[in-house]
Amino acid sequence: MAELIDHLMATPLLAIALTLSAYFAGERLLRLVGAPAWCPPILVASLLLAGALWLLGIDVADYREGAGWLMLLLGPATVALGLPLYQQMAHIRALWRPLLVCLPTAAGLAALYAVGIAWLLGAPAEVLASLAPKSVTAPIAIGITEQLGGSISLMMGGLLLTGVAAIGFVGPLSRRLDIRDERLIGLALGINGHALGTVRAFEIGPTAGAFASLGMSLTGILTALLLPLAWHLPGLAG
Repeated sequence: MAELIDHLMATPLLAIALTLSAYFAGERLLRLVGAPAWCPPILVASLLLAGALWLLGIDVADYREGAGWLMLLLGPATVALGLPLYQQMAHIRALWRPLLVCLPTAAGLAALYAVGIAWLLGAPAEVLASLAPKSVTAPIAIGITEQLGGSISLMMGGLLLTGVAAIGFVGPLSRRLDIRDERLIGLALGINGHALGTVRAFEIGPTAGAFASLGMSLTGILTALLLPLAWHLPGLAG
C-alpha cells in the first residue's frame, strides 16, 4: 500500500483527487445537516482531507507539492471577481470617500490585532510573520508570508480560521446591531473573511458580493504594499 501511495504521489493526480473528494464530501455532509451559514464547506473539507492524509501516511509537504496545480487557479478566480465590481461601479463611485477612510484602517487593524495578541502571548517572529497576512486572500497572502519569513502552512491555517470566524460573526453581529445594508455586510465579510467571506456575501446577494470583492481586493493590495514596509521598521522584524 505504501509503495502504491508513493507511486501515485509522484504525480499530482492523487493530491488533486483527495482535495476534490474532500470538498464534495464536505459539501454533501453540510447539505445533510441543513447547510448552516456559519460553517463553509471548505472547513469540513479541510478536516476530512487532514484525516485522509493522516490515515494514508502522506506527508503534508508532498501533498502541497502535488496540489500546487490547484493553487494556480486561485489567481484567475481572484481576478474574476472584477466582474461584479464592474457591475456595481456606480455604487462604489458614490461611496469612494468613506471607502477611502475605512479600508486602510480596517486592513491595518486586521493585521495588527492578530500580531498583537500573538506577540503578547510570546510567539516567535516566524509565527508573527505567518499571522500578519491572515485576512488577505491566499494568492497575495502567500507572497507576503514569503517576504516576511513566515510559514506558509501556518498562514494557511490562520487564513482558514479567519474566514470561518468572519462568516460566523458578521451575520449575527449585523443582525444584533440592526445593520441591513448589504453593502456594509459585504464589505465587512470581504475585508475580514477574504475569499470565504466573499463567497458567503454572494449568497446574501449580488450587491453584498460586489462590495465583499471590493473589500477583499483592496485589503489585499494595501496589505501587500504596506505590510512588508511596516514589518521591517526597527523593532518589528524580530
